Amino acid sequence: MTPRTPSSGSDPKNTAEAAGHDRPAPAKKAAAKKATAKKAVAKKTTAKKAAAKKTAAKATAAKASGADTRKTAKKAATAAKKAPATKAAPRPAAPEPMAPEPVAPAPAAAWRPEDPALVAVGIGDRERLLAGTHHDPHSVLGAHPVPGGVAFRVFRPYALGVTVVAGEQRAGLRDDGEGFFSGLLPLPEVPAYRLEVDYAGTVQHTEDAYGFLPTLGEFDLHLIGEGRHEQLWQALGAHPMTHDGVTGTRFAVWAPNARGVRVAGGFNFWDGTGYPMRSLGATGVWELFVPGIGEGELYKFEITRPDGSRTLRADPLARRTEVPPATSSIVHASHHEWGDAEWMAHRADIPAHEAPFSAYELHLPSWRPGLTYRQLAEQLPAYVKDLGFTHVELMPVAEHPFGGSWGYQVTGFYAPTARLGTPDDFKFLVDALHQAGIGVLMDWVPAHFPRDEWALAEFDGLPLYEHADPLRAAHPDWGTLEFDFGRREVRNFLVANALYWCEEFHIDGLRVDAVASMLYLDYSREPGQWTPNEHGGRENLDAVAFLQEMNATVYRRVPGVVTVAEESTAWDGVTRATHHRGPSGFGGLGFGLKWNMGWMHDSLQYMSHDPVHRRFHHGEMTFSMVYAYSENYLLPISHDEVVHGKRSLVSKMPGDWWQQRADLRAYLAFMWSHPGKQLLFMGQEFAQGAEWSETRGPDWWLLDPNYGAAADHRGVLDLVRDLNTVYRATPALWARDVHPDGFQWITGDAADDNVFAFLRYDTDGTPLLAVSHFAPVVRPDYRLGVPDDVPAWLEVLNTDAARYGGSGVVHPHPVKPEPQGRHGRPASIRLTLPPLATVWLRPA
Repeated sequence: MTPRTPSSGSDPKNTAEAAGHDRPAPAKKAAAKKATAKKAVAKKTTAKKAAAKKTAAKATAAKASGADTRKTAKKAATAAKKAPATKAAPRPAAPEPMAPEPVAPAPAAAWRPEDPALVAVGIGDRERLLAGTHHDPHSVLGAHPVPGGVAFRVFRPYALGVTVVAGEQRAGLRDDGEGFFSGLLPLPEVPAYRLEVDYAGTVQHTEDAYGFLPTLGEFDLHLIGEGRHEQLWQALGAHPMTHDGVTGTRFAVWAPNARGVRVAGGFNFWDGTGYPMRSLGATGVWELFVPGIGEGELYKFEITRPDGSRTLRADPLARRTEVPPATSSIVHASHHEWGDAEWMAHRADIPAHEAPFSAYELHLPSWRPGLTYRQLAEQLPAYVKDLGFTHVELMPVAEHPFGGSWGYQVTGFYAPTARLGTPDDFKFLVDALHQAGIGVLMDWVPAHFPRDEWALAEFDGLPLYEHADPLRAAHPDWGTLEFDFGRREVRNFLVANALYWCEEFHIDGLRVDAVASMLYLDYSREPGQWTPNEHGGRENLDAVAFLQEMNATVYRRVPGVVTVAEESTAWDGVTRATHHRGPSGFGGLGFGLKWNMGWMHDSLQYMSHDPVHRRFHHGEMTFSMVYAYSENYLLPISHDEVVHGKRSLVSKMPGDWWQQRADLRAYLAFMWSHPGKQLLFMGQEFAQGAEWSETRGPDWWLLDPNYGAAADHRGVLDLVRDLNTVYRATPALWARDVHPDGFQWITGDAADDNVFAFLRYDTDGTPLLAVSHFAPVVRPDYRLGVPDDVPAWLEVLNTDAARYGGSGVVHPHPVKPEPQGRHGRPASIRLTLPPLATVWLRPA
């Protein structure tokens, strides 16, 4: 703790008085001399080097306490050595304390003359405490009953003196050198006491950190040992609390390979020497309750590795961190009062795959550069609500050292990035979004972590969070380390982390990054760089088990939350329930939704072709329906598709500026009508022409009325708003997304015309007709087969409308079927197909 000037208590000058801060009565002078002798014994047993380097503070304390001559000390030391080690000499009864003088503090207690052998910290313990390798400092430090009374031992480097205050009694401890202080009080039991620690220029009043029982119970430790503590963040990390009536902070960390762990922070000038933690048995957990420490304190764990070297590490379960590039953890307690009860009560009413779901993905630091979480809460909910999106997907959220990683190289898995504010500030943003009726998803990155030497890599000196096999640990693509999913404590760390965001921050969904890299042992590895699993296959069985456990646990504990897999392969059963086995023999992974990367790649490839060549690539737009119902899909146009030379969405389109915008509008309406949920990255909603940059963010100036082409961009923005509005009001577009009977082709083979037409059905059979025309010509009287039980069709959306920037080829009046068969149907309608446009029609 940071030494503080006392606001109450005895005058610090009195602490320099002999034997115990009071001028001793004649009856106590002998005891004072014996205390001096005991000090000499302690010196004799200390290493010669340490004895030669006595501090000036120590010399001052010796002088003030009335230290006897060197000759007297040597005689006392010799007598102590001759005394049998196993049998203490008879001890005189403790003298009655003197009545305090009117202006002096309470009298000091008398010390026993033979206490050095019983009280002073032994050589072995002393060396281990100094080296930071003591597993059980509480067994040595603090107050302990011994023959003849209660022994007090304190380890406070740099202190000039330490006084025990127990009720009305005060007793100055003997300075044993190197920061150790000890003494024996003739008490029948350990009293309630405090310490008064005298530093140069200040006195600190505090409870003794080594006078408390562990703050973690046997049940917590049992669950941690089994890897089943589903609220691990409540056990490990730093927690301000009241323990045995004393306020302070509990520190706990998992470091099973450590020879010792100490807490270092601003409160002890980043010197953890005097704050060793205790090992709580085979669980590998180390714990220490530090009185007087509260919210806002900086800290790290000083770990002594198996080889004896030391490393200073951020807390893996820190709930708050410094703003990067600073790396300290911060003691935190939440005080946010949630106002989203209505949202939370109803978010589980409809499963995500059967509900309207269109997500606006954004990079928080660059959406409006410079805004904090609370400032974002004033702008983001209103913007997203106006555009009609049902959800936002936030990147990045968890703390990361390098902003250019966009949050995908996490060092603080339990801490929202401090770049934009505190954890409570982030809760405020989530709360504001919920109150606006908007769900919140976050990118979650359990696949890997960076190698920063202050974070998780070889956390306690050996591979711990990463796999012990270097080939399994090193991620070949990103220079990071992969988690050891086969280790139960590591799985617990990650499963609890998923729950943490959902339970503590009311997150509605986790988009799980890089699932494919987790599932395959040979991911981005050449032959010889990976080892098959126990069945000879390439599947990472540990990762499969982890993902199944994570999904099953999240869905069990947090109803209404959806997990979304970014999985780019044909893995069987990504969104199948974990207890249902598929043809491959694996149970499902248990996700709620899966990114349809195949649709994204194929459809963008089709759109990049000049319209005259699109007829040769028609299947790139229809192939997705071959596997559309193999999983519960989300259609993603994410940040990955508009960065690093891939160009923005509108810039992928061929032709001139008018054609590019027309193609973009037609493509977005095709996407919104295709089976599956939608995700669109920021900036694409208003046809930003430049690639996304995390240092710049969206080009909002394109919407400035003073900009000459602002109407072009506002037209796309208006279309996105109307897409979401019609989409949410039309169950045919989302209620049967995962059921084959919710979709029927009208024509999927009109390659020469660049036309795609299909029906979507609501649960009650109500249809919506979607027609996309990806040629830059007008096709009048284009005949399409339709059901004969719909008397007329009414256009509800046309991307060629003039207000979107189109040519205005629309159908303002109902379109009636004719009894002329087409496309295998008994009736048909005639439409004038606009150029590069998508049209939606519903029964009139």
